[in-house]
Amino acid sequence: MTVDAVSEFEAERGRLMAVAYRMLGSRSEAEDAVQETWLRYATALRDPAARAEVRHLGGWLTTTCARICLDLLRSARVRRETYPGQWLPEPLVTPLGAAPEPDGFAPDPAERAVRRDQLGTALLVVLERLTPEQRVAFVLHDVFAVPFGQIAEALGTSPEAARQLASRARRAVNAPDAPRHTADPAEQRRVVSAFVAATESGDLAGLMQVLAPDVVLIGDGGGHAPAARNPIAGADKVARFTLGLFSQAGRFGHRVRARPVLVDGALGLQIETSRPDGRMQRLVTAFAVDGGRITGIFNQLNPDKLTRVAEIGAGDDWPQRW
Repeated sequence: MTVDAVSEFEAERGRLMAVAYRMLGSRSEAEDAVQETWLRYATALRDPAARAEVRHLGGWLTTTCARICLDLLRSARVRRETYPGQWLPEPLVTPLGAAPEPDGFAPDPAERAVRRDQLGTALLVVLERLTPEQRVAFVLHDVFAVPFGQIAEALGTSPEAARQLASRARRAVNAPDAPRHTADPAEQRRVVSAFVAATESGDLAGLMQVLAPDVVLIGDGGGHAPAARNPIAGADKVARFTLGLFSQAGRFGHRVRARPVLVDGALGLQIETSRPDGRMQRLVTAFAVDGGRITGIFNQLNPDKLTRVAEIGAGDDWPQRW
């Protein structure tokens, strides 16, 4: 294995992480997929016949990584059918104001790639509706502009079939009931600030004004933390559920800490509070914002998916001042 080969792969790692994370919705699984891609590349380099097939390194690595992700997605569908309650992706959380690298993004390759495309948690949630083949075709073509010929190679099908898979996926992603996320950072800040203010004051009417009529709230406790087993839909139900959570914390005298963070590249909240048994409950909330209102709230409470999230500092108390 030459130094040049390692350097060439490392130059592609950030893109591969972005591809794998969008396909899998799990940072740990994405890392595993990229590592397996590296192992297959290293194996190919030791075989002259296999090495000859690597004509364009970026394309070869992307195709190989996509095949690995496709296998993982197929097995993941079986696991998620038995998952306790609702499933949400493992969030990539970046503190606001984190020191950027010279290219302007966070230092971690996965976080850097996610912040670059600014797609947010909402898309990852909608992608769960797709078949593994549709998800691979959509992510490769619509997010990363991979040609259909290369996608067909990854899927083991024809370019026309790959095109049809991406088209079906696109219709699902743009379905009327899919949470919409189109807001720029300034609008996200204004809307989430209003959400925090209304929640803090217990203002039901004010909270409903910031929620879209068809807003949906999804919570993932993974069987480890309390969360609604089914999505909660509609501004009135979501508002009352949200206020109920925070009023419950107040009744028990729990100290709540919170800070705004980037969740999958979009503005969200990290919240920590003490549970009745004395243990800390950590929550990462992602938002979908469209037309000045919140269309989706995604509460990640599963501690297994929050192990990489740094604790909130002692000086950050609810509500977080903006």
